[in-house]
Amino acid sequence: MMWINEYMTGRSGKTNVAAAGEILTANNGRVAVGSNRNYNALPVIAPAGVAYVPAAGTSTMVLEGAGGTVCLGVIAAPPEPLEAGELMLYSAGGASIVLKNNGKVLINGREVS
Repeated sequence: MMWINEYMTGRSGKTNVAAAGEILTANNGRVAVGSNRNYNALPVIAPAGVAYVPAAGTSTMVLEGAGGTVCLGVIAAPPEPLEAGELMLYSAGGASIVLKNNGKVLINGREVS
């Protein structure tokens, strides 16, 4: 009976599967990830308006779902403490932009107005 339901709904009964892994390589906005299995040429999920290439060796999560398999981004702590509600953009080379809760903007640690 289950195969009838799968055929009619287009769903296989599988649930989404998430796995921790490590970025092996990145090329043209896609990554290879080593996990409990190897994944190649996965798209990287990021907020709208943000594009980045994760560095090899960083920890990540992979999500397998009905729409395909994607890399959810990297698992990393910001290089400096943030308060709840603050936002930091930073690069591997040390450049950063911080939007503070008090309305200040810090670029590479210097306040700008």
